[in-house]
Amino acid sequence: MSAGISTSGINWIALGMIDDTGKLIADAKKGLSESGVVLLDGDGEGATTANITNIEEAGTQQYANNKVKRNAHGTPTPQVAITYLDLPYEIGMKCSGYELDTTGGATLGKKPHLAMLICSDDFKGNKYFDGFANGEMIMPTRNHGTNNKNETDANAAFTYQALTPIDDTVFVNSNGTQQPYKQWNSGATGYSAAAMLKEVFGGYTGDDITKHGQTTTSGSTVAPG
Repeated sequence: MSAGISTSGINWIALGMIDDTGKLIADAKKGLSESGVVLLDGDGEGATTANITNIEEAGTQQYANNKVKRNAHGTPTPQVAITYLDLPYEIGMKCSGYELDTTGGATLGKKPHLAMLICSDDFKGNKYFDGFANGEMIMPTRNHGTNNKNETDANAAFTYQALTPIDDTVFVNSNGTQQPYKQWNSGATGYSAAAMLKEVFGGYTGDDITKHGQTTTSGSTVAPG
């Protein structure tokens, strides 16, 4: 099966908190779940948009002998505008760096390192993935509007800013340079779901992800590809 680059829809977004050494935090209290990775697809849950920008910058032309001789390329600074139909409060607060207290309140603290994987479909029957092994998530706005004869909803909106992976062996190109972004297609030669998940999520073991709030025995695991 050949692989394509055009995509359709959002199948899911998976998130995982990593520590200062680049390792996945597999702890429900310190991280996002017991496995370390959370995939939100429950009742009323899910991502509606995930728009990635700044994957590359246009080159700056350099001249010599009255001719364009080469382009200089700056460092990519990808970021993702994400909207969720709904997001569990505690997970949303943790991802954004808010500290939960015993009263149910949350105040902004230190931003955690957050890894993210976005899954969509290409038009050839494959899964397409956009991966970020390190970054920070902010919640820049909260909008409210009155209900009238129509309901006014305000879905959670976040901005994810990609950073260079902490582990210097992750997302390295053939020149030995680390990049903040990597993409996969399940139809590409040599694709491995286990290798992808391990690289994106700081040593994650396994080749699938369990949906949040469900168990593997209920058929809730998602095999990437």
